Amino acid sequence: MRVADFDFELPQDLIALRPIAPRDSARLLIVREGSMEFEEARVCDLPRLLWQNDCMVFNDTRVIPAQLSGVRDARRLSPEAHVDVTLHKRIADDTWAAFAKPGRKLDLGDTIRFGGNLHVELIAKHSDGEIVLRFSLAGAALDRALATTGAMPLPPYIAGKRPADDRDAGDYQTIFAKHTGAVAAPTAGLHFTPELVAKLDGAGLKRAMVTLHVGAGTFLPVKVDDTKDHLMHAEWGEVSERAASEINAARDSGGRIVCVGTTSLRLVEAASDETGRVRAFKGDTRIFITPGYRFRAAQMLLTNFHLPRSTLFMLVSAFCGLETMRAAYAHAIAQRFRFYSYGDACLLIRRTA
Repeated sequence: MRVADFDFELPQDLIALRPIAPRDSARLLIVREGSMEFEEARVCDLPRLLWQNDCMVFNDTRVIPAQLSGVRDARRLSPEAHVDVTLHKRIADDTWAAFAKPGRKLDLGDTIRFGGNLHVELIAKHSDGEIVLRFSLAGAALDRALATTGAMPLPPYIAGKRPADDRDAGDYQTIFAKHTGAVAAPTAGLHFTPELVAKLDGAGLKRAMVTLHVGAGTFLPVKVDDTKDHLMHAEWGEVSERAASEINAARDSGGRIVCVGTTSLRLVEAASDETGRVRAFKGDTRIFITPGYRFRAAQMLLTNFHLPRSTLFMLVSAFCGLETMRAAYAHAIAQRFRFYSYGDACLLIRRTA
């Protein structure tokens, strides 16, 4: 499909720069596959909108302070240069894939110093702009250094309007965050509070936890004209035996699989077989979902509003239909819903649900 088919105009003042408080008071647009009629609610209404035995699938990844600012050492008489680095995907205890600005001016073997004893050597460059960095520290020592040196990696549409601050350390982390490794938040999970989770439990909702370490590639623009030419960056994920069993048991009992966020959905779909059974999974996934994809397991999706021409808007268009999602987004814009990571949400429901 043409990438231009997924374009739309968004007023800049609808981009949320801070989350609403409390988190679960965010507005919720209910969208049904193939329907042009929409309902409005609040995220805190989920206990009455979902059924007993529905299984909500959450991503329990934890965002790291993946934004680093440093100085490239002078080499071959070239001057020192300031470099901004965004870590993307951990490759080894001391090695990360990353993106850098200015990335084109970096050479293999360059050293970038971030202060103290934390520095990196550039050991690989790829044609898509990704670089590979080997750190001077490894494992837990590197994690501790990143925690004190790095900053929360706010999405560019927020970072371009204001700097990250102390509030973001909490705001950009879900209450489920457990396994360290993401460089972007699974933003649908940001809407949940302990009070809402307690009400969902009381209503008989089931819950399964999966882990997908979201990479910075989620924010990269799609630069091709046709979706078939776009290459997704790999992200590491895990569906445990327990999580797979919980999801399958809920479906067997008549419950629906409600993925909280596109990250959970992509991982569940990557771990599903042709019959919709979810298997244990551990490793990288590059799954790219566009209209025409046949969903195997996910029946409902709670997600935020996404960027035009993005892989995530393509995914939701595959889930409920492109024309339906274009109409839903037009409704959201007209009703002044708040967009993107700190914005409002929509609950997407497939016909099979």
